[in-house]
Amino acid sequence: MLGLMLVMALAGGTAVNEERPLSPPIVIAHRGASGSRPEHTLAAYTLAIEQGADFIEPDLVLTKDDVFVARHENEISETTNVADHPEFAGRRTTKTIDGQAMTGWFTEDFTLAELRTLRAKERLPKLRPGNTAYDGQDGVPTLAEVIALAKRASAATGRTIGIYPETKHPTYFASIGHPMEARLVAELKAAGWDSAEAPVLIQSFEVNNLKALKKLTGIRLIQLMDASGGPADRAVASYAAMASPAGLKAVAGYAWGIGPNKSMVADGKPLIHDAHRAGLRVHPWTYRAENVFLPERYRVEGGPAAQGRVGQEIADAVAAGVDGFFTDFPLIGAQVRDKPY
Repeated sequence: MLGLMLVMALAGGTAVNEERPLSPPIVIAHRGASGSRPEHTLAAYTLAIEQGADFIEPDLVLTKDDVFVARHENEISETTNVADHPEFAGRRTTKTIDGQAMTGWFTEDFTLAELRTLRAKERLPKLRPGNTAYDGQDGVPTLAEVIALAKRASAATGRTIGIYPETKHPTYFASIGHPMEARLVAELKAAGWDSAEAPVLIQSFEVNNLKALKKLTGIRLIQLMDASGGPADRAVASYAAMASPAGLKAVAGYAWGIGPNKSMVADGKPLIHDAHRAGLRVHPWTYRAENVFLPERYRVEGGPAAQGRVGQEIADAVAAGVDGFFTDFPLIGAQVRDKPY
């Protein structure tokens, strides 16, 4: 049924400017199959692999004892049951992260052993109520566990399953005595991954973080960009400047590709073409099925949580020349990837 629905969606597509990708498009499971399971859990990553993802994406933050764990943010009240643990009530606090005040519980105030006592939960329960059935079933995974899962799945399926880690708030973590770069490179090297041939892509919204990684490893790097604002380390004035032809040429000096907000490549915008001219792959984020996340032309009736024509949105991006895409729904993404175009 899903395949039939996808074919029907593809038939109603909008015109796009065609650009050949530099590499065959890859499906990047954004926080795992997070449209179907609580994000950043081993269950979400496992389902994403079963659904055909090429890469699974762990956002990385550090614990008090400097272990990388997969959470969207270092503030964990939205994605774990930490608020239900009275023994941790006194650790609720307010911090300024990348210029924004945040109140809650933070990974850097917990040892890994303490985080092991918490359980993951759905971050968007109103939009994804079905996912709440899995609340409490998984813990907070470490990077080591994500690596081990990818390696086991690669051996079991005969496909190479890569990981696509994002360093979250690296300047902030360095400012509190927890620099990320050397630790990340060492852990990946211990896994046998230290070159451009490794099934790993490291991404960051910051610039100096990636430049430091460039000096430490041969692993391919991806510069993330948003549709507004600029990097938290203020290494570049704005993402808009970074996305200009001159800015992209500078990015190509240290990165293998870019990960722009999907709005930056829609509606015939020149970013894909300009990035390809600079030799950069383009992996936009994030393709989600719910109406609230879709441009109006891809929405369906039923309200914000109804699942619209995300398959068509992805297909249009692939036709426009992207080299990969982040999606919460890797099953749909894999079907688009595998359809001749």
